[in-house]
Amino acid sequence: MLKVIHAAGLALVVTVAGLATTSPVRAQDIELRIGPDGVRPVIRDPRQPEYRGDDRRRPPPPPRGCSEREARAAAREAGLRDPEVVRVTPGRVVVEGYTRRGPERITFANERGCPEL
Repeated sequence: MLKVIHAAGLALVVTVAGLATTSPVRAQDIELRIGPDGVRPVIRDPRQPEYRGDDRRRPPPPPRGCSEREARAAAREAGLRDPEVVRVTPGRVVVEGYTRRGPERITFANERGCPEL
């Protein structure tokens, strides 16, 4: 009888100790790399994009063409007040605004530098 109580008490202590030491796993932040220079730990920053070997993530390429902001700036330089982009197509950007004579419309090519058509 004493043997059964002793075994049950030991099982209870092991269970309670196991529950008390359980914590969230943080192993995702540390990586061990094995290479010609031996084993080395690598601590990853969770705010950085995931890095997998030589597959480095590059920033997206800059937008090509004439952005709406560039088109409005070019229209202001051409003499339009309150320029507003009204249409953007793959080939052109149409901007409307006002001059001394009244409403005016300027069309720019949708290319880098916003050349006027």
